[in-house]
Amino acid sequence: MQCFKNAQEMNTVSVLDRAFHYGDGCFSTARMRQGVLELNDLHFARLHNSNERLYLGANLNLVQQSIQLIQQQNSSASGTLKIILSRGEGQRGYSLPEHPADVWVFFYPKELADFEYETFSSGVLEQVIGFSMPNLVGLKTLNRLEQVLLKQEADQKGWAEALVMDIQGSVVEGVSSNCFIRINDRWITPELRYNGVHGTMRAEILSRMQLQGITCTQRLVDMEEIPTFQSVFFCNALHPMKIASSLNGKPLDVQACTELFQTLQLNQIR
Repeated sequence: MQCFKNAQEMNTVSVLDRAFHYGDGCFSTARMRQGVLELNDLHFARLHNSNERLYLGANLNLVQQSIQLIQQQNSSASGTLKIILSRGEGQRGYSLPEHPADVWVFFYPKELADFEYETFSSGVLEQVIGFSMPNLVGLKTLNRLEQVLLKQEADQKGWAEALVMDIQGSVVEGVSSNCFIRINDRWITPELRYNGVHGTMRAEILSRMQLQGITCTQRLVDMEEIPTFQSVFFCNALHPMKIASSLNGKPLDVQACTELFQTLQLNQIR
């Protein structure tokens, strides 16, 4: 693993960093293949949006400078990239420091193959999530305690991924993924009006669906609709399609998902 802070290689973090004290910042996780950041435009759009809405003032050019350093030091430059914008060091208290946020880039080298879909048994978690502050809806902030607790429950149940509900009884997403659901032979993805993360792969899949003339409705999905689910798959920047072969023990239609995977050519993400 390599770590860069503001395009300088680094292996320590200050004890005064607000990312540690308050989870003050945001992040995006991406695949890099042969030095190319997959879904590059979507990741930078997310970072720009978060940078503005959290008043971080980070210089996002430092991300590309860090990637150039990675390319120079690694022959294949393939693996996982985690980009973190941290408010940086500050005094005690919530007031914002005046300096721009720090840009951290973590690189985990690994040889990467083309994407493939996965299948596994899944279910609906008992723990639920709350509503986000409106200015934080959709952002991937550094405060991920909800996901930590949800992942612990999913691991206990032996599910690689699972559906997460909110306190109002609506399906939101997976633990670390967005989700797509098929009901009455139509694709739906939760609207994410009050919570959830606006994922890059979710945006890519919606765009490809539109280009292929495949209708996908974004709306609230109520828990009472769960018995009508025909198919469910999860997606994030590292996995375009993780298919639930069953949900709480009920078999689901996997073929509809694999056909969509092929139609949208999700093995080819650039």
